[in-house]
Amino acid sequence: MKARTARIWSVIHTWTSLISTVFLLLLCLTGLPLIFHHEIDDALGYSPKLDVHATGASRLSLDAIGAAALADHPGNVMLYMGWDKDEPGMVSTFTNRTVTSDPQTTVVKAFDAYTARPVGLLGTGPMLVMLRLHTDMYLGLPGKWFMGVMGFVFMVAIISGVVLYWPFTRRLDFAAIRKQKSRRIWWLDWHNLLGVVTVVWALVVGGTGVLNAYAEILLGVWQRNELAAIAAPYAGQPTPAKLASLDTVLGNAMKATPGMEPAFIAFPGTPFTSTHHFAVFLRGDTPLTSRLVKPVLLDGETGAVSSTSDLPVYLKAVLVSQPLHFGDYGGMPLKIIWALLTVFTIIVLGSGLYLYVARRRKQRRPARAGGDTSTVVQAL
Repeated sequence: MKARTARIWSVIHTWTSLISTVFLLLLCLTGLPLIFHHEIDDALGYSPKLDVHATGASRLSLDAIGAAALADHPGNVMLYMGWDKDEPGMVSTFTNRTVTSDPQTTVVKAFDAYTARPVGLLGTGPMLVMLRLHTDMYLGLPGKWFMGVMGFVFMVAIISGVVLYWPFTRRLDFAAIRKQKSRRIWWLDWHNLLGVVTVVWALVVGGTGVLNAYAEILLGVWQRNELAAIAAPYAGQPTPAKLASLDTVLGNAMKATPGMEPAFIAFPGTPFTSTHHFAVFLRGDTPLTSRLVKPVLLDGETGAVSSTSDLPVYLKAVLVSQPLHFGDYGGMPLKIIWALLTVFTIIVLGSGLYLYVARRRKQRRPARAGGDTSTVVQAL
C-alpha cells in the first residue's frame, strides 16, 4: 500500500473510531446484560410465573383472554395479542388508550392461557432501562436514527482497520505481542489482535444493529406499498365498530397457512395492518423459520381472509437480524460466545482510545523539547 493511501485510511480509521467510540461503549455495556435478559429477568423475579395445569387441560378462548385484558385496564383498547414460542401456555396482550397513543404508554401484560389470570407485566425492570439506553438513549425515533448512524460509522472504522492491518503487521508474526516494547506498542498489538478476532462478529452485530435502528422506516415502506395495495378496496372505510371473534380470526388464518403457528395478532388501526383488517402473523417451527413470519390479513368485521402474502425481503432481514444481534439463536453456548466477543470489543474500543491519547502526547513531546532548546539558544 502506498504511503499516501495508507495515511488516508489511517485518518479514516482514526476519526470514525473516535466519533463512534463513546456511543459504542454505551452499546456494548448495555448490550452485554441484554444478551442474558431472560436469565436476569428470571433471577430478579420479573418473568411471569404460570400456574401448573393438569395434563389435557383446555385453554380458554382468545375472546375470553382479550376481555380479561381489557377488564384489567378499563378504558384501554387492544393493540396486539402474541405468543412466546418458549411459553405456549402464556398469552401476551398489548393495550393502550387508543391505537395512536404514545407506544411508550402501552401496557404489555401476560395472561395464563388456561385461566385468563394475569401473571405479570412484561418489559419492566432494569432490563427495560438497558434496552431503552441501547436502542434510543431515551430519545425516541431520533435516538434510534442517531444510533444507526453511529453503527454505520463503526462499520467504516472496522473496514478501514482491516485495510490497515496488513501493512502495519506484515513484518510481524500473526498474533505477536511485543512485550519487550513500550506500553503503547504492547496495547497496539493487543488492539490489532482482538480487532482481528472480533472483526466478523463486529460487522454482523454492527450491520444488524443498523438494520434494527431503521426498522420503523422499513415498516413504513411496507405500509405505503404492499399493505396499502391490499387495503385499497377498503380505503375511506372507518375502523369496524364491532370486531370479529378472535378465535374465528385465528382459525381462518391458520387454515390459510397450514403447518404454521401464530406469532401475534395485530388489531385494526395498528402499524402492522390497515384500519379495517386484522393481521395474523404466523411462524414456522424451525430455529430459522420461527423468526420469519407470514402475514394474513382478515376482514375486521367478518374474520374472512382478505390476503395472504410473504413479507418483503427487507422486513425478513429485520426479523432475522433481531435475534442474531443479541445472540438469541443457539441457546446459552452462543450467548456466552456473544458475551466474550462483546468484552473483547470493549477492550478494542478502550485500547484504541488509549492509543490515540498516547500518540498525541508523543507528538507533543518533541515540539515542547524543540521549543525549550530554541529558548536556551536565544538566551545564550
